[in-house]
Amino acid sequence: MTMTTDNMSPELLALEEHRITRDKKLKPMDFLFRLFGRPCFPRRELVAITGKAKSGKTFLTSMLMACCVVRDVLNFHRTDDEPLRLLWYDTEQSDESTQDILRNRLLPMTGEEDCDRWDIFNVRGVPWKDRRKLLLEAVAHYGPDLVIVDGIRDLVNDINDGVLAQEVMEELMHLADKSGCCIVCILHQNKGSEDHNLRGWIGTELMNKAFEVYACEKQLPDRIFEVTQTMTRKYDIVDSLYFRVNQDGLPVSCQGAQPAANTAGQEQLPALNREYIAHEDNGQWYVDVQRLFGDAIGCKSQITGSDLKTTVMNIANIKSWKFYNQLLEEALQAGFIVKSFDHAGRVIYALKAF
Repeated sequence: MTMTTDNMSPELLALEEHRITRDKKLKPMDFLFRLFGRPCFPRRELVAITGKAKSGKTFLTSMLMACCVVRDVLNFHRTDDEPLRLLWYDTEQSDESTQDILRNRLLPMTGEEDCDRWDIFNVRGVPWKDRRKLLLEAVAHYGPDLVIVDGIRDLVNDINDGVLAQEVMEELMHLADKSGCCIVCILHQNKGSEDHNLRGWIGTELMNKAFEVYACEKQLPDRIFEVTQTMTRKYDIVDSLYFRVNQDGLPVSCQGAQPAANTAGQEQLPALNREYIAHEDNGQWYVDVQRLFGDAIGCKSQITGSDLKTTVMNIANIKSWKFYNQLLEEALQAGFIVKSFDHAGRVIYALKAF
């Protein structure tokens, strides 16, 4: 049936511009970086970086900023041959702290004496209402490829104002899409040691709108930082990024902390739900991933990646995102579950029919 627009209201005519069909020509996804060879940080999208206080969030963004200039930084690789333009919008630290990071971390990481592709602003002293307007002006004027907002909590006066949180997220989404940039939003997790949720209503909105989420964690007493991708709508990055800070104050790659061992020299049994732990005759144990993921998906025909992660970690009492990713990869490799994408491009999982 051929559609006509003769009798359509202005609202329907406007809606037609957003119609999606199989043959509609859309802009291909353009990722700024690769991490462990996997595409990440796409243009026209929001990406969240989260973690507790002093967990390495600014070190992670420093790697991204440096990678805008040099091609490879630790395990990050810039996809474009040409350097990228960066806007760092710091709302949290003092002017002196921002300048110290520029002088003593960012420039040494690139080997440059100065960089004209970075536009760095500290707006901590600006009233919260004006920070949003200045950010919009800065993106429009400087045309960055990568925007880092450190942090978005300071774009609102109340992190639990649901209406304002939705307004800010929609504004940032529109800004990223219109400007063709990737906007990285930094937000703290809740303060409880076992609570890894993003802080406030604005954290909830960010989780709903972000294309990817990366969590930073500091491992003590080894003083090793771990970065884990905890949610994505496209490319899963299973490996965690580990780094430490050298004597010059710069991040360098390292191995993750080694697990503690018991007197028998074997890895200690974690505080997992014992329903999902199976034992072998030689005393070794393993997680019954078939049962675990089967219970998590249950009767559902499919489940999103973020919902699956939340369900599995809750029912099995898993605290480590890295451990969850290992179990997910094991379940995929064994063929217990299958991965695909829904009509919105989100990663979804389903039980494999046997």
